[in-house]
Amino acid sequence: MARLSQTLFSLTDFVRPRRLGLLAVLATAALPSTADARVGGYDGIWNVTFATSRGNCSSGYSVPFTVTGSRVSSAGGGRVSGTVKRGGAVAVHVSVGASHASGGGRLAGVNGTGSWKGIISGDQCSGTWQATRT
Repeated sequence: MARLSQTLFSLTDFVRPRRLGLLAVLATAALPSTADARVGGYDGIWNVTFATSRGNCSSGYSVPFTVTGSRVSSAGGGRVSGTVKRGGAVAVHVSVGASHASGGGRLAGVNGTGSWKGIISGDQCSGTWQATRT
């Protein structure tokens, strides 16, 4: 009987490290990769406020954007389309009625900044934008 318990003890010592190794491999495979985590890192609703630096356009307009993965779309308030890259570089086109603008910049964490240009109510304008994720 002592020999059987010693054999069982030796078997469990041999299997335990292998089982832990297998669990470690499975746990690592179940975690999202760094690339996958970065793709959705900007997801959410962003409130973007525009400031005019050139042209006869009003400043302070805000437009909500939705970011899902690498896509930018409208969260209400006009047609919005664009993309966000893994590093946060963003390119967007916005149109509301006859007014339209294109812009680019960078998102980082819960903030973003960039520049824009377009035709707003018939006037050619350009400026900057700031975004905050809500």
